[in-house]
Parts: sequence; structure tokens; C-alpha cells
Amino acid sequence: MPIKKVKKNRGFKKNEIINMVHDLFNSNPKKTFNYKQIAGMIGLKKLSDRQMVQVILYDLLEAGTLTEAIKGRFKLVQLQASVTGVVDMTASGAAYIIPDDGSEDIFVAQANLNQALDGDKVKVSLFAISRRHQPQGEVTEIIKRKRELFVGKLEVSRNFAFLVTDRKILYQDIFIPLEKLNGGKDGQKAIAKITDWPSNTKNPYGEIVDVLGDTGNNDTEMHAILAEFNLPYIYPENIIQKAEEIDASISQSEISKRQDFREITTFTIDPADAKDFDDALSIKKIDEDTWEVGVHIADVTHYVKPNSPLDEEAFNRATSVYLVDRVVPMLPERLSNNICSLRANEDKLCFSATFLLDANAIIKDSWIGRTIINSNKRFSYEEAQSIIETGKGDYADELLQLNAFAKKLRDKRFSQGAISFERVEIKFNIDENGKPLSVFFKESKESNHLVEEFMLLANKRVAEIIGKKEIQSSKQAKAKTFVYRIHDVPNADKFDTFSRFIKKFGHEISQTANINKSLNQLLNEVQGKPEQNIIETLAIRTMAKAVYSTHNIGHYGLGFEYYTHFTSPIRRYPDMMVHRLLDIYMNNGKSADANKYEDMCEHCSDMEQQAAEAERASIKYKQVEFMKDHLGEEFEGVISGVTEWGIYVEINENKCEGLIPIRDLDDDFYYFDEENYCIIGKREKKKFQLGDPIKILIANANLEKKQLDFTLVKT
Repeated sequence: MPIKKVKKNRGFKKNEIINMVHDLFNSNPKKTFNYKQIAGMIGLKKLSDRQMVQVILYDLLEAGTLTEAIKGRFKLVQLQASVTGVVDMTASGAAYIIPDDGSEDIFVAQANLNQALDGDKVKVSLFAISRRHQPQGEVTEIIKRKRELFVGKLEVSRNFAFLVTDRKILYQDIFIPLEKLNGGKDGQKAIAKITDWPSNTKNPYGEIVDVLGDTGNNDTEMHAILAEFNLPYIYPENIIQKAEEIDASISQSEISKRQDFREITTFTIDPADAKDFDDALSIKKIDEDTWEVGVHIADVTHYVKPNSPLDEEAFNRATSVYLVDRVVPMLPERLSNNICSLRANEDKLCFSATFLLDANAIIKDSWIGRTIINSNKRFSYEEAQSIIETGKGDYADELLQLNAFAKKLRDKRFSQGAISFERVEIKFNIDENGKPLSVFFKESKESNHLVEEFMLLANKRVAEIIGKKEIQSSKQAKAKTFVYRIHDVPNADKFDTFSRFIKKFGHEISQTANINKSLNQLLNEVQGKPEQNIIETLAIRTMAKAVYSTHNIGHYGLGFEYYTHFTSPIRRYPDMMVHRLLDIYMNNGKSADANKYEDMCEHCSDMEQQAAEAERASIKYKQVEFMKDHLGEEFEGVISGVTEWGIYVEINENKCEGLIPIRDLDDDFYYFDEENYCIIGKREKKKFQLGDPIKILIANANLEKKQLDFTLVKT
């Protein structure tokens, strides 16, 4: 980190000088200094201050934090202890190392990263001294790089070029020799790989491996977002060809191995623009008090065989990615939109879970196995909702009965501890060139809940039959290896902070009684209020992230002891893993290798997180693009975040978020009160509190940084 020089003719307290000495040694862990060099480097002029440096050096020597390399020259002692962890880069170029063992994060100055980059797995040696609240250290080994390719904007001059990247991903631009441009031109977005990075050079050397296109072009920018998060944006030709070679016909011998549901009323309910239909529902009345409901899931693993090129590509991707204007499918379109998609009036192979339900939606019996179906109707959510509301339309009786069951299942789930998170989903009306014309919010209605409840029911039941050892010998001590979707309990400290914060809005939440019930009550209370989105966002942040694992701990948010993902194999690889394991175990196969499957689960969880980040980035890009047409306009908003560098504001009417830099608040000297989520003026005590209503003006819309800048409208 840079060492700030002090002002002339000013004396300093001993602690201030100690802090500056600490920073100097921590920024230069391999160098030796005498007291004169140190005093000069930190700008001490007064004789008493320079003499104080000598005293401090010998104090640190006696404490064992410095060593005297030769008489009068001192060097930092590095602790023998080393830690492995993952680099979390900041925009300034410094980083925090998140240790594998869960211990406190380690601060590493940019000078001590030794070419480590964001997301890399590294080894860090700890320093003996630190003036920060957390330990500091130096990267001594890069164990594993997170990425090999980097996306950025080309700056081409007469003799050389640079690829300018996001500072959080790569804090130095990549030097590109002109002969390595691969056709790239000045101002274009491109992807480079690093070919060399000598230890004595500031910038890495690289070559362009793909030119994405002109900056500002919609396809270019969406591909750049995918590349930024290390996600694929095109399909290899050989994989597309493999998909084209698949035989889509269904033989009579295959049908004979399956339960035949083709004569039973079946339909799909999906978004209006969906093309990949993973799931279908069937319903059949057995007697006056009993109905058979089938949850039918595309049998992807019938067509995609283990260790095949298609399977390896699907595993590497692990998930489909849903950007604002497109889907980047996990499987080639011939599979995802054609062969496997449960399209109406076509015979389709499925893996199904069926349930015998009584009038109160109590499960009397269930069955899981392979089937063949033929969907009678493809509904959009809007079409199904209209039928639910009016009672009129195709298959109205069946839809109304399924909805009645879903309501009972939902009520029961919440009574048993499930948490009701209903986040606002931001959508855009986009023209043929990808330009956002308007913003709207997607609301979950009964038709969405109908599908959701039966998918949850199937996922839960599939997990139970493995976890509860229902299809294996009761003599076996533990359940066979399986893929679970798990969700841990909330972090106690985060929940306590959240509890204190919501009191500022007049809300309370019990931490001693039933937390889930109390949280549901809170989420219901804030519906329609200005603080709704802030409180819902913070509530989610208190929660652990749901992940895939072979180690079942249950799903806290859903209130399920056993839960998996079985219902979306077209777009999620873990569902394919579940289908294969089910098939093995239902045919009396041995338990799979737990270590292998845990590694696969970890990969899928990581890719899911990257896909979610890419989706958020695409939304942010479109929000900024949309607001470019509203520069100078005023909007009502709510303070959605406060930091030491400014105030984040979310506009009420479109949920676009931007920043009021703290430097622009020129009527006072403002400081950040972290504990109370606010910024306070030192003289007038004016407060900007998280959740406060506020009026702003759109000052700037930076598409390159996906960033909106606001100014405060003074009232």
C-alpha cells in the first residue's frame, strides 16, 4: 500500500508514527531500512519525530516483529505460519484472502500479491505486525489460477496495445504486441490470455484469443459479461454436431420398460417465452377421495451418457445462464429445446414422481420411476392464471384441483417452518437491437405457486427415499451417497445485526421463539411499504447460501429435512447427477464415490454462483442503459446501501440503483457509522440512514462500469 507523507512542521504522536512504520514494512516485507530512510519515506522532518522512529524500531526489534539484518538496518519478521485461501480483490488493487479454514480474512497490499489475481487459490505468509483489525500477509505461492482468459477493451496505439480489464479482476492492463491482436481494433471488446508475466514487470504480456465486437453492441456486451464471469458464450461445433447425431426416435422396447402416461391428462406451465420445458404435471381421479398427481421430468440422461463429450460439456457449464435478453443453455438447443423438451402433442421420455393425494393433499402413496408421456397442452403462467381466476378454459377442472392441492401443500409447508421469500423480479421490454424500452416487475401468482409446490414435493420425496434408506437394505449403517440441496441456519451475528436494524423501522423479530415464523410475519408486515425491498434484501443476506453437497444438513429456508434438485435436468447438472444415482440405486447398485460426488457438487455450486452474478450484471447493464435516456431527471428513491465512499439509492419506480459519492455532499463533513447503517454530518448531525426516502437526480450513466451516478436533490 502507498505510504502517505506527512505535512511539514507538524508533530506526531507516537502511535501515529508506529502506524506509518507498520505500513512501510508491511508494504516492503523483503527490504531493509535504517531509521533515516524510514523517516524520509514517510516524510518526517522534525528532529523529535525522527528520533522517535529510532525508539520505535528498537521496540519492534525487542518485540520480535523486526529483525536487525545488519547493525542499524531493520527488516520485517515473517511468521512461520502460512495460510491457504482464495483471493478477494478490491477495486484499489489490494485484496483480502479468505482462508480455507474459516479463520479471519487476511489483508494483502497490492505490492505483496505477487501476481495473484481475484479468485486464485494461494498460500499466504503472515506478518508479525499489523495495525489493522485483521492480520496482514504476503502471497508466497499461487496454488491454482481461477481463470486463464480475461475480457476487456482494446486500446491500440501505433507500436503496441493494451487490454484494459475490470480492476477487480486484474489490476494491471495486459500488454498486447501488435502481432498478437488477432484482428482486434481500438475500442473493441476482446478476450486475451496471459502468455508471460516476468517478475520484474508491471504488466503481464498476452495475446487476443477472440474479438467480441464493437463496444456498445448488445451481443458484444452480453458476451463480455459472460466472459467476465468465466462463463462460455458459444457452443463448440463438435458438441453441436454430437447433439445432431442423437437418435430422437423412441423404440417399442424402450416404451415397454416404462410406465405409460400418454392417456392421462398432462400439461406444462412455463413462462410465455420459454422453449425448454423441463417439467409437466398430470392428474387423474382415482375415486371420490383420491387423486393421482404426476410430476414428470425430462429424461435427459437417457440421451446424454456419462463421460460422453456432451456430458463433459454439460458438467463444465453446470447450469444454463439466464441473462436479460437470452438464455445460454447448458445443453445444445437440439436437446434443450427439442428432443428433451416436453412439448405438447409429442411422445416424451421422463423420470417421474407420482403421488396419491386425498382431498386434504395428504400423501397416501408415492412412486418414482421412468415413464413416457404426451402433454395435452402447453400453458403460459398467464394463461393458467386466467383459468384459475375465472374458472373457465381448457382443462379448468384439472387446473383448479391442482391449485387447491398446491394451496394446502403451501400452507402446510409454512406451518412447518418454511420461510416466505417473494423477491421482486426485474424484467425489461427490449427492442430488436437489445435496447431496453421500459422496466417492469414480475410478480409470482397462484399459477407460479402451483408449479412450485409440486416441484418441491417431488424434490423432497426423491431426497427422502435415499436419505431415509427406503430403497436399500436396512442393515446398511448409513444412506448411500447422494446429491442434496442444503441450506444452513442463519449466522447468529448477522441475524442480531439485522434484528437491531429493523427496529429503526418499527419492526421486531424474535430470536428466542420460532425464528422462521417471526421472519415470515415480518416479511408479511413490510409488503407494500417503502422499506420492503431493503428489509427483504437484508433478510436474505443474513441467510447462508444454498449449495449442493453429499453431506445432508437439511434445507433451513424450506423447512425440509431432506431436499434435492430432481426437476430441472435440462438446465441444471446436479439434477442429471440425481437422475443417474436414482437409476443406479433403484437397480440395487452400490453407493457412489462420496469424494468424487462432493467435488462435483462444489463445482456445480460455484458455477451456479457465477451464473447468478452474470445475470445480475446483465440486469445492471440494462438498467444503466435504460437510465442513459433520463439524464438530468429527478426520481424518488430509497437509500439501499451506505458505505464510507457514499450512499446507494434505489429508484422506487424501476429499482435502478446508483451512487451519491460522499465527496459530493458538500454542506458538511460526513462520516460513515457502520454499526447504524448511516452517514452523519459532523457539524449539523444530518443523517442519511439505510431505508430513508430520498430524492435524486440522474447525473451520469457509465455503461463501461455498469454504474449510475446520482446527485442529491436538496429539499
